[in-house]
Amino acid sequence: MNREKLMNVLLAPVVSEKSSRLADANRQFVFKVMKSATKPEVKKAVELMFDVKVDNVQISNMRGKVKAHGRSIGRRSDWKKAYVTLSEGHDIDFTGAE
Repeated sequence: MNREKLMNVLLAPVVSEKSSRLADANRQFVFKVMKSATKPEVKKAVELMFDVKVDNVQISNMRGKVKAHGRSIGRRSDWKKAYVTLSEGHDIDFTGAE
């Protein structure tokens, strides 16, 4: 896998109450990833971007919600979420405070 493709695999971190609890308890971080991303690609992308050691990757396909705006009914697009478990002693800090 080339470096440019790995840099585009991770789209955004998912920052929520549930993902914060997972990060504190299990060293598990949640990312929104490309729909075509595989587990090995996500693992290499996280290791490249954050300079950490990844133990495990779990991927979940999220279905888009059906939303109504007045009379018209639309649907949000599907997306993919990755749960990344880090090795002991590694951590990712999203706060940006340096």
